[in-house]
Amino acid sequence: MIAASQWLHATTGRIATDPYSWMQAVHWIHGSGLYTNPHNDGPKTLNQTTIAVAQEIAALKECRPSIAYLARKVKLSPRSVKYHLRMLRETGLLVYRSKGTRIAGVGGRASEFERTIPVVFDEALGIRTVGEGATRRPVGIAEKGRKLIGKLAKKAARKTRRPRRRTPSAAGIRCTPMQGGTSTGSSAGSTHSPSESKLASGTGKSPTIKSSKRGPRKLNKVGRRYQLARELLQMVPWLHNASVARVAWIVRHVADEGWTALEVQAAAEGFIAEREPRRPSAVLAWRLAGAHQLYTTPERRQAMVEVWQDSRRAEKARHAEPAFIPAQQGPRSLAARRELDQAFAAIRARLAPAIEDVTEDQEQRGLEDLTPDEITSMRVDAMRDPGLIFAAIEICGEGYARRLYSNRLVDQTLALHTINTRNTVLTPAF
Repeated sequence: MIAASQWLHATTGRIATDPYSWMQAVHWIHGSGLYTNPHNDGPKTLNQTTIAVAQEIAALKECRPSIAYLARKVKLSPRSVKYHLRMLRETGLLVYRSKGTRIAGVGGRASEFERTIPVVFDEALGIRTVGEGATRRPVGIAEKGRKLIGKLAKKAARKTRRPRRRTPSAAGIRCTPMQGGTSTGSSAGSTHSPSESKLASGTGKSPTIKSSKRGPRKLNKVGRRYQLARELLQMVPWLHNASVARVAWIVRHVADEGWTALEVQAAAEGFIAEREPRRPSAVLAWRLAGAHQLYTTPERRQAMVEVWQDSRRAEKARHAEPAFIPAQQGPRSLAARRELDQAFAAIRARLAPAIEDVTEDQEQRGLEDLTPDEITSMRVDAMRDPGLIFAAIEICGEGYARRLYSNRLVDQTLALHTINTRNTVLTPAF
């Protein structure tokens, strides 16, 4: 195909619907032998290297392969890649969409191709197409081409590799120091094969026992950083969602100095600033800044860990302290005591003035033996001294106390007692 026909608008072939069918056409052109190179340079015909280049082109989503990319993938020189691209264009398998050029300030742009199937392939296999120009699409195939298209399908599905170049050693020609030149003859002509009685039976053991020197792999500097980062993510609760790689980079200095995960946690939680970052890994980097220069010896790091552990034990004790405070104690602050007395005085001011205390014989008498005046007198006395209501509840029960002193008076007294008990609990000072 001449150079003028190697463009999409001028080609007689059709655009390949998928890379698989295009590779079938590549294998058919390679096996047919129809193409011979009219130039003085480059390969004479399509070969396995051309198919390897075509496979890399077929794998591209956007058919814009650069020369450097194909040379790196197929392990060829850039000039060889250009030879094979030229052959694919001249056989009608590749056509230009846009030709590569250089743009000032941007650099080189690779050519954009379109994978096409030449007309000679459709005619040889009896493929029927509909449409016009390069947008034609196949709709069927003749019976004579079904067997051939099956063989091409197997070739297209198989990965083709570049054939290895034969070296002089692979061809069997060696240069030996005994003969001083290249020769195919063996220098061991005077040696004799051992007798059958001296051949190994296969059941004996080797006289030299090989010892396995493989053991646990020793971590290098980077491995030690990642190991320390994983230990920190397991030990420190506020680091659980952090990235291992990020934490490994943060602890690189302390890991190189031989710090343990406990020492890193003590350094990170021992001194907390007022304003810190919000991300856990950033908090760790903030707190560990310069720690490896401050704690330079194992003794200093051990002392830091002990101070941190003591502070944690003291914090636990402070949190557990309110459970052991007696409930009978009142507030120690004078202002709190003054507010409590004022509250009790306000409650007592709402109660009516009381009369004389209830005598012991009146407490033992039943409600039936009491006159209305005596019951009124006892209720007023209970308003004066709520302890009478608690004594009645303890001796005769809450039901008797409610019948004698009324539900309203008993409820007020119990509510007052609840408020008093709640306010007498000492709040711990941190």
